[in-house]
Amino acid sequence: MINNMFNKINYLNLISAAFLWLFPSTYSLAMRALNTSAAGMAVQEAKVNTISNNIANINTTGYKKNRAESEDLMYETINEAGGRSSGTSIYNVGTQIGAGSKISAIRKDFSGGNPIITDNAYDLMVKGEGFFGIVLPNNELKFTRDGSFNVDNTGTIVTKAGYKLFPGLVMPANTVSVNISENGLVDSYIRGQVGPTNVGTIPVFTFTNPVGLKSSGGNLYQFTQSSGSPMQNVAGENNAGTILQGAIESSNVNIMNEMTDLIKSQRAYEMNAKVMTVADQMLQTINNIR
Repeated sequence: MINNMFNKINYLNLISAAFLWLFPSTYSLAMRALNTSAAGMAVQEAKVNTISNNIANINTTGYKKNRAESEDLMYETINEAGGRSSGTSIYNVGTQIGAGSKISAIRKDFSGGNPIITDNAYDLMVKGEGFFGIVLPNNELKFTRDGSFNVDNTGTIVTKAGYKLFPGLVMPANTVSVNISENGLVDSYIRGQVGPTNVGTIPVFTFTNPVGLKSSGGNLYQFTQSSGSPMQNVAGENNAGTILQGAIESSNVNIMNEMTDLIKSQRAYEMNAKVMTVADQMLQTINNIR
């Protein structure tokens, strides 16, 4: 009886080995499909995370939406196009099997948002390309599209976090009104004084490759080797945008586009999960051979 049992086990092992020897590609194909579908699911997960961040910042002043971009992974070449298929012929079409995809970049879209009129004299918006310069407490220069400024107790124009607007303009005492022109000239009207006092000029910074900027949080960007060094311009010159007083820039997120992309990513994730299920069923069929 024991001998019969061992004979049966050996027979089943022989059948399984013969199946894998006759159909080796079935097992490897199922394993490859598992890895490929997992890579696809990871890509869609990153896209959903990007979309969720866009939606979360739909009301963030000056926010620029992100777009997740993907690229295909390495390929296994079974037959090289142009390789010999026989002694006298070549393969007209090659055979390559892909390994899935990965996130290659998360790109910022610096298209302009819509102006939101506030009538606050210190609210500013760059209409066109460019950024305001922000001076941090350690004197590091960063950049923003968020023009929600005000003055502190010393009359210095600052952000909500108290960082100075470059180049550090200080409004005179007894200022009753401020006029900021499209080219950034700041004029202060002082109580009891005839005519304005020029305080200085607010420049607009541009970059050769703005998508290379690094987000720092707090609506701030820092330049990188990819973005190039900041170029200081007079507003309205050298392709720099003009300055609009009494308005701030809305986010450039379009909720309908984001919801459409969210549905696409969700469906793509489900399809990759379905591929993983099918690959698992193929492996189960191989393992259950008796």
